[in-house]
Amino acid sequence: MKKILLILSGILVVLLVAVGISHFYGLRNLSKKEIGQFSTIIVSDYKTTSDHGLHLATISSCNGCHGLDFQGKDFIKEAPIGYVPAPNLTPSGPTADYSDDDWVRAIRHGVAKDGRVMVIMPSHHYSVYGDDDLAELIAYLKNLPVVENKFDPRDIQFPGSIIFGILAYDSWPANMIDHSKVGGEMAPSFEDPVTYGKYITKITGCYECHGENLVGKDPESEGAPGPNITRSGNPGDWDFAQFKKVMQTGQTPETTPKKTSTTLVSLRTKTKTLLPTASTKIRPDAQTACSAFARD
Repeated sequence: MKKILLILSGILVVLLVAVGISHFYGLRNLSKKEIGQFSTIIVSDYKTTSDHGLHLATISSCNGCHGLDFQGKDFIKEAPIGYVPAPNLTPSGPTADYSDDDWVRAIRHGVAKDGRVMVIMPSHHYSVYGDDDLAELIAYLKNLPVVENKFDPRDIQFPGSIIFGILAYDSWPANMIDHSKVGGEMAPSFEDPVTYGKYITKITGCYECHGENLVGKDPESEGAPGPNITRSGNPGDWDFAQFKKVMQTGQTPETTPKKTSTTLVSLRTKTKTLLPTASTKIRPDAQTACSAFARD
């Protein structure tokens, strides 16, 4: 009996040591991410406007995580993860002393100024931003009205350290991006609506629900299954006005006011909850471009 107890005790000690090592290894992974040389920009080299910056912040759903006034909010505050805030992006927050390089690293690469992996930042979408559009977005964020709102530092606890730092580590955007191939190009021109529409759908992450090339997503795959929104799907029978109405209202031409698509209503509700102005502030030319790409 004593021998069995010794064996079990030994196994328990080994397991505890393994768990402890995994905990600290996960925290180390999340605390430092080297991305090497990356393409940067100097915001002052570009002619920027607050309207276009607002447009980009809106379609990128920055408010969805960082609050309606970009004042930040608690993003995760529960076991077994711990605490992950979406920081205050106004000049009173931690980005107040961000250089242009710091902004680029955070938005395009998903890595904070101090080298932390930004676990929730959807940089796999924003990595396609053209240099000129990224300059517009950064200029807009730099000049936001000050909102005083302080948060505690991120605190990922056990077993969140293992979940985020090991099991899910490769799925964070900072680890999905080929950092050496990001940047160095301008945004497509509005004069080429198909190319610009494709660009917008990547920034906004349409493919997350609608699949690669927007042909629909396998219902059994991870994430929300979205319908085929190309010419071969229902949108093939829609005109541009109908397509834009779907983007703004979530109601398709095939539905009646009494019976709206469940998926679209859910998406619309989520969008209005996170970012009330998102659908109404997408510029008409960008809506037309998205429609042109989907119907191409």
